[in-house]
Order: sequence, then structure tokens, then C-alpha cells
Amino acid sequence: MQKNVRMRHKIIKEIRDILDAENFVEVETPNLTATTPEGSRDYVVPARLYPGTFYALPQSPQQYKQLLMTAGMEKYFQIARCFRDEDTRGDRQPEFTQLDMEMSFVQREDLMALNERLLISIVQKLYPEKKIQQIPFPRMTYKEVMEKYHSDKPDIRTDKNDPNLLAFLWVVDFPFFEKDDKGGWTFTHNPFSAPQAEHMPWLMAKEKIGEILTTQYDIVLNGYEIGGGSIRNHRPEALSKVFEVMGYPAERIERNFGHMLQAFKSGTPPHGGIAWGLDRFIMLLQGEPNIREVIPFAKTGEGKDPMMESPCPITEEQLQELCIQITKKK
Repeated sequence: MQKNVRMRHKIIKEIRDILDAENFVEVETPNLTATTPEGSRDYVVPARLYPGTFYALPQSPQQYKQLLMTAGMEKYFQIARCFRDEDTRGDRQPEFTQLDMEMSFVQREDLMALNERLLISIVQKLYPEKKIQQIPFPRMTYKEVMEKYHSDKPDIRTDKNDPNLLAFLWVVDFPFFEKDDKGGWTFTHNPFSAPQAEHMPWLMAKEKIGEILTTQYDIVLNGYEIGGGSIRNHRPEALSKVFEVMGYPAERIERNFGHMLQAFKSGTPPHGGIAWGLDRFIMLLQGEPNIREVIPFAKTGEGKDPMMESPCPITEEQLQELCIQITKKK
């Protein structure tokens, strides 16, 4: 475990050194924010000074990093803590770490090339015993990988018995929308992505919804998705259309995303980014079977902390201060 923690430190230092040399600025974004629909359940924090209201812990810094592009930061990154209240699963943690990155005035190729250089540098400098199967990394479309591997994160290693073989793969051309359980449309990856340029007219007219492809790109390693990003939707009217397609009424769009729409009206540059699942990437480099092995003081697969015995009840006095009453779940 100590070896894993020390290597984690070296990987993060390498990321910081390389991005600093590329003129990126590391910006810490808030951990107390507002609840927004981003795909998973939020962890909520009661606000004592404002009874009956709640902060939310960020599922990702997505909105903040796009607002930093509006503010003219141009090249941002963060080793970001993220929080998602998901159902228990062996390879999930309630809190995890991302390498979060955003750049202005870039195309998809710029971001993919930078991240490829970063990944190669980490492996070659810190894991010289490991071999990258193919450089430059191969690319496949979502349609191709689903037809060939029946998975959008295939393990393409030529020798799966070689523990030092790393097979990276870029997957591109994802569908923007898919049907949800209720028969409506939802995003496949991220509502803030831009559609591919030739499909923007379909989005604006809300036509051929199932055929719209997004600018999303995923990086896969040995059968695991270790990162994903896209060119973003920086036009307020186009971002509004995404939420309209998903059935959001105008008042909900304004309530949840009005701050972004207002900011984008001021002249946000075109921009794009990516987020790595840093714990998962380190797990694979270290040859561990689970992300818990590379996270200090990790939670169990059921989301519990056996050392601090959390989650745990709080005192009646704390509940009264927060104006919260506990009721038994039916």
C-alpha cells in the first residue's frame, strides 16, 4: 500500500510538471456547490445558516472549468476530488480523484494529442518495464468497437497474459443522445458536449435526435475507460437545445444552468477538455485488482469507512441546529 501511495505521488507530480511546462494553470474549484442533474445522485450538505437548504458536493468540476474558459484562463487543470452517491459496486468509491483539464481555442485533435503525450510520458518515465502496444494510439469509432467487441471499452491487448503490456485506444464518434427508461432522451456522456459540426443543425431543429453524434472522445486502457472528454457547447442557444431535447422546461433550465447560459452570452471562446479517472489509471499501472488498493483510507465496496465508522448518526443537538428531522424509511 505504501508503494502504491508513493507511486501515486510520482504520477501526480509528473502530471503537474508537464502541464506547468505547457502553461496550464492549476485552479481549485469549490467543493460546496449546488445540486445539478449531471448523471448521478449528489451528496448533499445541509446549510445551517439557511435552514431547509443544501449544498451539494461536486460530481465533477464541469461547470466551473467551462466558466474558467469564459473568464479567460485558456489552459486549466486540477487534481480534483469528485463525489457521486452511486449504488455500491466493487470498483466504485463515493469520492474519487480526476485529472480535470480544459483548453480554449482547440480542436479535438489538439486535446487528444496532448493527452497522448502525457500518458506516454508517465509510462515511459515511471514504468520503464511496461510496453505500450501501439504508438500513436489506435482509434476506433463507437460503431466500430460495438460491432467488433460489443463494448465501448474493449481490451485490445494482443497478449492478455502479459502484465506489462498496455494497450491504449481512443474511441470517438459517440451518439449524443439515447433513450431513457421512460422513453425520453438523455445524454450518453455529458450534456455540455457539442455535437459534431455537421449535426448542429439537427440539434437546433430538434431533428434526427438519435442520429446526432457528439464530439466526445474516450481513452481506454486494457479494457477500462480511464478518461473521457469532448469539445464543449459554448453557444448558449445550443446548450439550451440539449436540455430541451431532454424534456427540461424553460424554468428548470434557467434554475439549474442560468449562470452558464448568462456567462456564455458574454462571449465564451470555443473550448474542450477531458477528465481522467486517476485512481483507475494508477490501479492499472500498479497491477492492482481494485481502485481501493491505490486510494489512501479508501471506503469499502459498500461505501463505508470501517476505521472512522462512517456514515454514522449525528447528535440530536446537531439535527436541531440544522432543522432536520429523521423519519424511518418505509
